[in-house]
Amino acid sequence: MVYKTFDEIIARLQGNTKKSRMAVAAANDDHTLGAVKQAVEAGLVEPVLVGDKAEILKVLAEIGLEVPEADIYDEPDLAEASKKAVALINEGKADFLMKGKVDSGIYLKAVVNKENGLGKGGVMSHFTAFECEAYHKLIVPVDGGMVTYPTLEQKKAIIENTVSTMLALGYDCPKVGILACKEKLDPKMSETVEGDALKQMQLNGEIKNCIIEGPISFDCATNAEIAAFKGFESPCAGDCDILVAPNIHAGNIIGKLLTGFCNAKMGGFIVGAKCPVIMTSRGSTSEEKFLSMCLAAVASLGEK
Repeated sequence: MVYKTFDEIIARLQGNTKKSRMAVAAANDDHTLGAVKQAVEAGLVEPVLVGDKAEILKVLAEIGLEVPEADIYDEPDLAEASKKAVALINEGKADFLMKGKVDSGIYLKAVVNKENGLGKGGVMSHFTAFECEAYHKLIVPVDGGMVTYPTLEQKKAIIENTVSTMLALGYDCPKVGILACKEKLDPKMSETVEGDALKQMQLNGEIKNCIIEGPISFDCATNAEIAAFKGFESPCAGDCDILVAPNIHAGNIIGKLLTGFCNAKMGGFIVGAKCPVIMTSRGSTSEEKFLSMCLAAVASLGEK
């Protein structure tokens, strides 16, 4: 399976008989609850809200959304609200986590807590999918949000996290491009050396369930005609599902170029944890929050 649009993700979610339960930390936020309402009315998720209950009830009344009081936990303190939302995941009362009106640092502290958090002992990375008219399917550039300057082993972990998530979404064998400014191995450029090393890991079975090409330039990874003109032959040429950026800056820039200049739709969450962990910024649009919920809901169902 390969998704061309977010509508296909939503359609798959609507086709499931079971709904994912989403724990929202510091849910007393009109933008977040607006996106929650959209997801609930579309029959996609069941919300479990944690935060200042009086404020939550006020916003729910304003937007016309009904949530059973048993699924609203009163915890005005932001740090405690984040801890409680994480605890609900660990207790099996929710399937994935959503950030509300709370600082990212406070939220993440609860997520990565070694005793009571959601870590699995490995690398956590950021998964973001984009729908762009210039490309024929969803594209996932990683990691633009978590790992700053990944080592070779961290890049391997980022690929494994991302591929695992793609499989949970329904993909069979994602195509992965290890980005560099050229397609040939150059000992003077570590990005090309690591790209080749990661390709060899996939070929020898150390990285499974995907096809890796590296090093590969962005144009060869996303445009089959350019790849053919350059004489670059690969099953990934012009057809990558995943693009592995050299560092967080490159990954972040790719994402912002897609949204800012290409009007791409996007949604994403942290992977490598016990469940999908949505961490949209306070400035994120309701659409981004909604699409992140949809992605996370499908992934959480696929992981079970």
